[in-house]
Amino acid sequence: MTGFGNEFETEAVSGALPKGRNSPQRAALGLYAEKFSATAFTAPRAENFRSWFYRIRPSVVHGEFKPIDGGLIRTGPIDEMPTTPNQLRWDPLPMSDEPADFVDGLTTIAANGDARAQIGIGIHIYRANRSMDDRFFYDSDGELLIVPEQGRLTLHTECGVLAVEPGEIGVMPRGIKFRVVLPDGVARGYVCENYGAKLGLPERGPIGSDGLANSRDFEAPVAAYEDREGEFELVSKLAGKLYACRIDHSPLDVVGWHGNLTPYKYDLRRFNTIGSISYDHPDPSIFTVLTSQSDTPGTANVDFAIFPPRWLVMEDTFRPPWYHRNLMSEYMGLIYGDYDAKTGGGFEPGGSSLHNCMSPHGPDADAFEKASKADPAPQKLDDTMAFMFESRYLIQPTRFAMESDALQKDYRDCWAGLKKKFKYSD
Repeated sequence: MTGFGNEFETEAVSGALPKGRNSPQRAALGLYAEKFSATAFTAPRAENFRSWFYRIRPSVVHGEFKPIDGGLIRTGPIDEMPTTPNQLRWDPLPMSDEPADFVDGLTTIAANGDARAQIGIGIHIYRANRSMDDRFFYDSDGELLIVPEQGRLTLHTECGVLAVEPGEIGVMPRGIKFRVVLPDGVARGYVCENYGAKLGLPERGPIGSDGLANSRDFEAPVAAYEDREGEFELVSKLAGKLYACRIDHSPLDVVGWHGNLTPYKYDLRRFNTIGSISYDHPDPSIFTVLTSQSDTPGTANVDFAIFPPRWLVMEDTFRPPWYHRNLMSEYMGLIYGDYDAKTGGGFEPGGSSLHNCMSPHGPDADAFEKASKADPAPQKLDDTMAFMFESRYLIQPTRFAMESDALQKDYRDCWAGLKKKFKYSD
C-alpha cells in the first residue's frame, strides 16, 4: 500500500475487519479488537494517529518483564562525559565477531533531550549477523528511523512485512512489535530513535504542491500474520532500560488492521531534489525528507535530510556546502558513494560525523580547492547518498563513541590546508 498518513485497511483473511464498528461485541473469526495509538485521543484530526488491530490474542497475554543487559544502548539524557565543541568524525564500526541480532547489535553513538519527557533523539549504529527468528522487540521510548548501509533487512511487524535495502529507509512507530530477518546474513546501518513528535513530511512553503518526498511514494505493509506457538522472547525498551519476558506465541498475530498508524518504508532514490538554477547554494533544508517538530515552529526536534544524486548548475557559485556555524546540531552518515564536501577522504560509507551547535564545519581543503577552480558548467553528482540527523538540541556523544578506536583523532587536519589567500593593495 502506498501513501503517507493515509487511512488504510488490509486483511490477511477475508472478513477479519468489521464493518461500521471498530470494536464489536464479537469480533469476526474469533479475533480480539485492539486500538494502537501514537497520539493523545483528543489530538486534532490531522495530527491524530491510530490504528485498529484484529488479532488472535490481545497484547496483554505475555509473561513478566524483567530487566536485561542493555549492552551499548544508551538513552537521553546522557551525562557520561562533557560535550566537546570539537568537530568529531568516526570510521565505520567493524562487524561483531560474536552472534548479535538487531537488538544485540545496537550501539549508541550520541543522544540528546530526555526520552522520559518525549524530547530529543538517540543515534545508534546497528551491527547484526543473526536474524531474530524467535525474538521480538518494541520501543516505548521513541519511533525508530532505520537507515540500512550494508545488507538488506526484512522487517516482520504487527502490520505486515517490509523489505528494506540500502538506499531505502524503514520507520517503526513507537510501541510497534517487530523482528528483523537478515537475507544477506549480516547487516549494518544507522538508527534515529525519535523521542519527540511523530515524524512527518515537512511543509513545502513556496515550493508548492510537488517536490521533495511525495506522499504517494511511502509504502505501508499489507496484513500478514504469524500463528506460531512455542518459546519466544519479547524485549521492551522503556525509560532507557531493556526488559524481556517469555511469551508462548508470536505477537505478530494481527489478521487485519485499519487506520493511519503503521510502519512504512521509503526509497530515498525517489526524492525529488530541489535546487538553484541561477546562483547561490541553497540551505540544506531543501533536502528534508521527514521532520519531527519541536514546540518552536520551524525548529525541529529532528530533521532527516539526504544529499542524493543531483545536478549542480548554479553560475559563479561555490557548489559544495559553504563553511558555516549554526544553531542546529548535525550528525551525518554516508550510505554509499562519496560526499562532495569531503573529497580528501576519511568519510566512508558506514562512518559518521558530528558538528554540534555553533561548531564551524564545511568542505575539506581538497574539496575547496577543486570547487574553487572548477569549470562552472553543469555537473552531475552521481552514485552518492549521504544523510543528516539535524536537531535543535545539543547532541551528546556517549563514552563509547568518544573512547572508540573508530574516532578519528586527526579529523581537524582535513582543514589544515586552508591557507591565507587575502591580498590587498591601495
